[in-house]
Amino acid sequence: MSNTIRQDIIRMLVKAGSGHSAGPLGMADVFTALYFNILNQNPKNPLSNKRDRLILSNGHICPVRYAAMARAGYFPVKELLTLRKYRSRLQGHPSSRNLPAMEAATGSLGQGVGIAVGMALAAKLDKNKHHIYCITSDGEHDEGSTWEAINAANKYKLNNLIFILDRNHIQICGFTKKVWPLESLNAKYKAFNWEVITIDGHDFKQIIEADKKARKSKKPVIIIANVIPGKGVSFMENKYEWHGKAPDEKQAKLALEELEKERKRI
Repeated sequence: MSNTIRQDIIRMLVKAGSGHSAGPLGMADVFTALYFNILNQNPKNPLSNKRDRLILSNGHICPVRYAAMARAGYFPVKELLTLRKYRSRLQGHPSSRNLPAMEAATGSLGQGVGIAVGMALAAKLDKNKHHIYCITSDGEHDEGSTWEAINAANKYKLNNLIFILDRNHIQICGFTKKVWPLESLNAKYKAFNWEVITIDGHDFKQIIEADKKARKSKKPVIIIANVIPGKGVSFMENKYEWHGKAPDEKQAKLALEELEKERKRI
């Protein structure tokens, strides 16, 4: 399924002629795990009050969420090819007006984490049992508002809150270690009294086991998912230049051939 989602991403981006490649490809395994194993959601009843909420704070990687949602049955797969088109429900950053259970319009980095903390606090006040998940990027941790939200989660003891960090070590203008050093993220989160779980974000067993542990925690949890940007397409992997770039038709053909070869191997 994650291979299928990666192929969907390539087709969406080449059709759109713009968008982000590296991040969505890198997080395909995490989103496959979320929509096909982890989230308490039902595409036939997407707005159930008992559903887990998922905030995509780094909204620019939304092609991977769109593809996962379509494959899970939230809307027709053929609609994926309308990405970034005029009047499409699938805009370049998520819109909560357009799709069920999208929860929030995001893209301004540092915004979604605060929304997730607010939702988690609201769930606590209402004595609801669902969990709030927030996908956040490493580059987003350059933002001061991100750390304010992290501290607020500690203050209100939001053990219904689970962050999943898209730790791909790149942002639009370079590698994170050069643009704005972040380490040690593990120590920083622990200093804010969060539980920290570090995983290989391409290992389904680790992703699912980390979630099971996170759901039992008495603290807010950050799952640091180490992923390869551009995963599955050799000429995109670990290249920050593909952060905000879509493939042209020739590149897309090569990418799809490589992914299809991998699918057959599997």
